[in-house]
Amino acid sequence: MLAFLVRRYSAPMNAAPVETPVQEVKGLAYITDGSLAYAGHHLHEVGHPVHTHSFVEVAVVTGGQGTHKSLTGCRSLQVGDAIVLRPGVWHGYEDCRGLDLYNCCFSTELLQRELAWTREDPLLGYLLWAGPNSMQRRGMLTTRLAPEALRECVVHLDGLAGLRGRSVLQHRADIIGRLSLFLGYLARAVATDRGEASGSEARTHPAVLDAMRLLESRLAHKWTLNELADELHLTPRYVVRLFRAATGLPPMAYLAQHRVEKAAFLLLHTDQPITQIGRAVGWADQNYFARRFKAHYGLPATTYRRRFTHNTSVLL
Repeated sequence: MLAFLVRRYSAPMNAAPVETPVQEVKGLAYITDGSLAYAGHHLHEVGHPVHTHSFVEVAVVTGGQGTHKSLTGCRSLQVGDAIVLRPGVWHGYEDCRGLDLYNCCFSTELLQRELAWTREDPLLGYLLWAGPNSMQRRGMLTTRLAPEALRECVVHLDGLAGLRGRSVLQHRADIIGRLSLFLGYLARAVATDRGEASGSEARTHPAVLDAMRLLESRLAHKWTLNELADELHLTPRYVVRLFRAATGLPPMAYLAQHRVEKAAFLLLHTDQPITQIGRAVGWADQNYFARRFKAHYGLPATTYRRRFTHNTSVLL
């Protein structure tokens, strides 16, 4: 096994305590208002119960061993493994032996604002937008970092952790910079997994980017492929071909992934009836909504809400 020394972040002596910008309400962890990103260590000696969260999470194994449990099955973890999880994905850890995770978390708002440019980047676009929901991954993407890449990632995660006590207004560029550098190493590792040389991928077609923004901004709209194609001034067949090339999914399947993700958020953050949530994401037919939600998360919407809004564990 790779021996790897990890520097822990700690506040300077005599400094005021630094609060973790991840808090919990009804058992659901979330990024506190005003926070952009968070990085920190979490040590699991035995395991950690299945949970979910309302932000994008990246877990990097920097020590020990364990098993990651999710809807896609169980995966043995070793030093260098990294897991990217979209909001709403449920997962947990078991059979741990000193499993040391460096967690990096950031909100979807940051992804849609400061990191919106990543859609147009071939590597980061796949890592953050297309990859986790393609090929039946259910919102999760895994890779393994080579030793040198892991060391560089820890440098940037340490830098991000060290910014926790700094003013976001004064250090926004530092936070985004550290996060972007870390994500760059992950994206290159994923490209290697896919058998692609870094930098060889074609840029995403502008029509695909426009389509993604249109679909995400109007989830409740009763989209059809023909209407979307008309909006883009392209033929439906050409839109599907472009979209599949960029995301691995046809546009209506991409829309469905974002609808269930939004539905999960509403289930855990509001008391809205499930029928109302279905309508809010564009699925007024309750039976159809129920089938789509269970197909993505492996649980009925009622079970998902009950299980994860009453889980009182720390969700990282």
